Amino acid sequence: MSRRRTRGAVGVLAVLGLLLTLFAASPALAASYRYWSFWQSGAGGTWEYATEGPSTARPADGATLGFRFAVSKDAGAEASRPRTGPGFEAVCGGTAAAEGRKRVALVLDFGEPGDTPAGETPPQDSPRTACAQLPPDATAAEALASVAKPLRYNGAALLCAISGYPKSGCGEPIADPAPKPAASGATPTPTASGGGSGPSAGVAAGAAAVAALAAAAVWQSRRRRTR
Repeated sequence: MSRRRTRGAVGVLAVLGLLLTLFAASPALAASYRYWSFWQSGAGGTWEYATEGPSTARPADGATLGFRFAVSKDAGAEASRPRTGPGFEAVCGGTAAAEGRKRVALVLDFGEPGDTPAGETPPQDSPRTACAQLPPDATAAEALASVAKPLRYNGAALLCAISGYPKSGCGEPIADPAPKPAASGATPTPTASGGGSGPSAGVAAGAAAVAALAAAAVWQSRRRRTR
């Protein structure tokens, strides 16, 4: 191998090493987040991480929705599930069906003290449940608003507060907490975007940036070889 090719290969490896170091060290990409995650009832009585946000999801009659406030990793598989399992009859069994309306059960888990923002305390009746009775085309956000106002969203339609909790903050990155035991039940399917149900755009953007810059470094090295 010629000296020029050797120097080119070394240069490419150096650039890749620097990019990977920056990617791993970036707190926006590596940190956990404190936020409300959104879940839907799945097969076998388990929670499944929602693949879209509350403002676009339209639950069917008999569905159960879960919301959990916790410090979680970005991906759906790493998020903390509601501690009360999805059970439609347990929540809506006492609410009579009405013509032209659908019933949707909601489980609201305000989290544990260790996940609480400084100066705040989660409601004592957590987890709580409620049965929403709505028009057939109502969204999950409308179901939530009917039983747990006030809600708070940010400019990116990320759910920030349920029943006014927490009072401030919205999906901010924080230092990684101590590892927690795995929750019971099947592991939910990870989602790349979460549809507004949790922070994730930063991870995808960071990975894309690393890939693009690495490709550029390889192209530059090949170009030098042909001169």
